[in-house]
Amino acid sequence: MAFLAKKSSIKMLRKGDPKFMIRDGIRLSPRAGFEISCRCPEEYKFVIHQCIDHGWIKPVAYVKENEFMWEILNED
Repeated sequence: MAFLAKKSSIKMLRKGDPKFMIRDGIRLSPRAGFEISCRCPEEYKFVIHQCIDHGWIKPVAYVKENEFMWEILNED
């Protein structure tokens, strides 16, 4: 019995990768990030910030290959 594996059409972008930042002509923004609630206890915020600063937690964005390609083709 043979199995055919289909290549994923989802592209993963990490901070520092080309095209991780998006722009609309006015604003430059990362595709992914973190939002910490104002209700989060300060000691947890501190630990989360340390983890991000040390690279233990990293923002990752996922985009479909065809949407990503259209975005590249439509750049000004």
